[in-house]
Amino acid sequence: MTQHMSPRTLPAAPRPLSDAELQLLQSLLDKVPAPLEPLDISMLDGYLCGVLVQPRAVPMERWMPLAFDLDGRTLPARFDGAPVQALIRRRLATLDDHIERRQWFDPWIFEMTGPTSTELGGEGAEGDASDAVLPWAAGFAMALETFPGLLHMTSEALIAPLALIYRHLDLDDLEDADELLQEIESIEPPADLGAAVEELVRATLLLADVGRPLLSAPAPMQARPHRAGLSKPRRSPRS
Repeated sequence: MTQHMSPRTLPAAPRPLSDAELQLLQSLLDKVPAPLEPLDISMLDGYLCGVLVQPRAVPMERWMPLAFDLDGRTLPARFDGAPVQALIRRRLATLDDHIERRQWFDPWIFEMTGPTSTELGGEGAEGDASDAVLPWAAGFAMALETFPGLLHMTSEALIAPLALIYRHLDLDDLEDADELLQEIESIEPPADLGAAVEELVRATLLLADVGRPLLSAPAPMQARPHRAGLSKPRRSPRS
């Protein structure tokens, strides 16, 4: 019987994707034929983190299809998904390594390139930060909705880190989550994009403490600022 490839069985010292490979990944995802709707790379990154914090490793055969389509529809035979899968698995391995060691990682969050919320008469820095991290947070939430093992754990330690991620989403979608909504209302908004990104990393590692606890204490995480000016890989318009 073929053994499932899971996040926990990937290489311990993965080679991170270069900026060129990041661009290549987005380009390959753009080529997924319609009507399939692939994740963009920021949403994909949050999705992978949501997969990795689960109490039980999710087999690749279950989580990979949603990277290519929001509904998990099968790729057409004419499309070679192997190059995309190879890049995604390398990113997963990098994230898994950092999460397992409880060390900082750089989420794929990109500066807003259109008009800012301030220019549009909106909320200023807080609104701009939420707009930028929204795809990542949506991908993370999608993983938890699809694979709810972590959410089924009865631990009060889930509430605070979940609030740091879910507060960037539409709160009207949070049904029967009074405790989470109260926590979201009680916390200060991020001062800027760097602070919002740091919160995503911290929340991911705190959720990992619940879903996949360590046998020994990890080294303290040293926070690093988000790489300002990181440009988002270009996306081709969907036909």
